[in-house]
Amino acid sequence: MKLRQYIDAISYFCPSIYYKMYIERAIEQQVLKYLTPGKVVLILGARRIGKTLLLKKMIEKLPNEHILKLNGEDAATVEILKQRTIENYQRLLKNYSLLIIDEAQHVPEIGMALKLIVDEISNIKILVTGSSMFDLNNKTGEPLTGRKITLQMFPFSQIEYATKENLVQTAANLEERLVFGSYPELLQIENAIDKRKYLNELVKDYLLKDILMLDGLRNAHKMLDLLRLIAFQLGKEVSLEELGRQLGLSKNTVEKYLDLLSKVFVVYRVGGFSRNLRNELVKSSKWYFYDNGIRNALIANFSVLTLRNDVGDLWENYCLSERLKYQSYKQIPANNYFWRTYQQQEIDWIEEIDSKLFAYEIKWNPSKLVKAPKTWSNAYPDAEFSVVHPKNYLDWLGL
Repeated sequence: MKLRQYIDAISYFCPSIYYKMYIERAIEQQVLKYLTPGKVVLILGARRIGKTLLLKKMIEKLPNEHILKLNGEDAATVEILKQRTIENYQRLLKNYSLLIIDEAQHVPEIGMALKLIVDEISNIKILVTGSSMFDLNNKTGEPLTGRKITLQMFPFSQIEYATKENLVQTAANLEERLVFGSYPELLQIENAIDKRKYLNELVKDYLLKDILMLDGLRNAHKMLDLLRLIAFQLGKEVSLEELGRQLGLSKNTVEKYLDLLSKVFVVYRVGGFSRNLRNELVKSSKWYFYDNGIRNALIANFSVLTLRNDVGDLWENYCLSERLKYQSYKQIPANNYFWRTYQQQEIDWIEEIDSKLFAYEIKWNPSKLVKAPKTWSNAYPDAEFSVVHPKNYLDWLGL
């Protein structure tokens, strides 16, 4: 067996040996920066991505703080925060400088409670986490206007892996990340069979948990069917009407479900870019998964890359998700789109940053020559154009 084949085999079938120590999360420095009196720092992200462990590590990094840590899923926490009076909160926080609430979306009217604490108790710092954007936004949004900093957390990013691995290790682990994704617990699992089992259970037991807690939403099987259809159309334009016909749902219901799925960080939407050229498509959308492993669990395919016909789709989904993490962690304010014309000319990824355009084609084959479509070049001559492939994608991620 050639050395490269051996490295790939070890990467795919065995656990990584590089991550026995804690991997520092990229969001940690942002938390420390924004954790100041008079502000609530909200950390939002999917379930099982390491938010609770992050809180434990943040506590270790704040030895001079007097910390009260609560769990929103605990009935005692809910009961004590439910009494929304200044006197109650003053007694609760009398000897503390930092309040931490994990899974805060489970606390009824948590936004009003946090507003009262921030407004009436001086010098208190507040850090809360939640796995559901729609819960925290609805329950903390308006009350905390001007009082909160919202940070998003993801499954592991290549930015984070790079603190523990060298370029040889990164190359060796790439296939595993394309197939199994980057959920933290996967690093502790010994083989591909158990990784597959973990991801299947994650989809079954956690993926839709927040959504199904909402009153009136009982169609878990419809949501899973919708996700499977999206998974098979990865990187392609999606018709809500067609999805509705296949699922026996109205267009509005499909749109509602996709909005909820995006708010619990399962999928995200990319819209079409246009500056009013008549031949540009703008009404259609593409949908991607935040994590490749979740996508592959939905279609029940964890085959090695050499046995797959969707490697290009996996690569595109992986690169774009990593780019989103990069933008978020580096706090780059970008508008993201795809571009396509009625004549089928297209570009995978468009970034609009400070009115400047950056266009990217995502290709698995680094030797394939790709040029910007002529219509794009003529319409946007000042835009930059690049091809992202396995030999240069780390540059695209700032590594």
